[in-house]
Amino acid sequence: MKIAIHGRNFNESARPFIENMFNELARKKVRVQLSGSFRIFLDQTGIPHYSELVYERPEDLFDAELVLSMGGDGTLLETISHIGSRQIPAIGINVGRLGFLATVSPERIADMIAALENSDYRIDERTLVEVESNIDLFDGLNFGLNDFTITKTDTSSMITVHTYLNQEFLNSYWADGLIVSTPTGSTGYSLSCGGPVLMPHSQNFIITPISPHNLNVRPLIVEDTAIVRLEVKSRSNNFLVSLDARSKVVDENTQLTVRKADFTARLIKMKDDSFLNTLRSKLSWGLDMRN
Repeated sequence: MKIAIHGRNFNESARPFIENMFNELARKKVRVQLSGSFRIFLDQTGIPHYSELVYERPEDLFDAELVLSMGGDGTLLETISHIGSRQIPAIGINVGRLGFLATVSPERIADMIAALENSDYRIDERTLVEVESNIDLFDGLNFGLNDFTITKTDTSSMITVHTYLNQEFLNSYWADGLIVSTPTGSTGYSLSCGGPVLMPHSQNFIITPISPHNLNVRPLIVEDTAIVRLEVKSRSNNFLVSLDARSKVVDENTQLTVRKADFTARLIKMKDDSFLNTLRSKLSWGLDMRN
């Protein structure tokens, strides 16, 4: 088996489980390729990983059967950007904080390895959002699992986002920004701005304004076959665009079109991993918070 691993720093409490994982992978003679940044972290902390294979760029990722992400949800988003259109299955080990996407706890790493070895898991196909522009915004990585966001760059003035849906004018959003979210991203930034939670396989996008000036403007659910064109006006003549964890300041001449990518993210889920259970546990649904 060939596995690639990308990760970030983690709490010391997770160390014994990480060390046992690398020991088990070495015992099973699994070929492991590490991302360059994660290799540096492991070497600095003295965690033996038994691997000399490293990738520094997404195109250097070898033909892995799967990719492990070790961190939180942000790390998994980075991992998906490394995989891109190759659609290698990925699984997230939650040594971070929230863990909506990275749902395997460190204590269950041994169970995860056994499940992977016995193919006792399912593949969860997730829609990606893609951004087209007249300039290279994100070094060729123009897709994201969660959302594409436009926000203002200063602290005082709103921006105006003229929005078109399938070439038809939708609305001019006077706001601090605008989010175009996938169903996966519906539990992220969009949710904190009043957007709805979508089931992961809903074939929709959410257009969510950020602090809109007109209070009757609300998030809108559209089909994921829609093409969303955005024109931005700002007093500062620039604004910030973000695609998952990647961001860049651009000027008003930047042309933006958002659509569904023609490939998906393939997330590995354990058989007992349920989205509804995750909602209840991470958002404290059904709990009486008065006491």
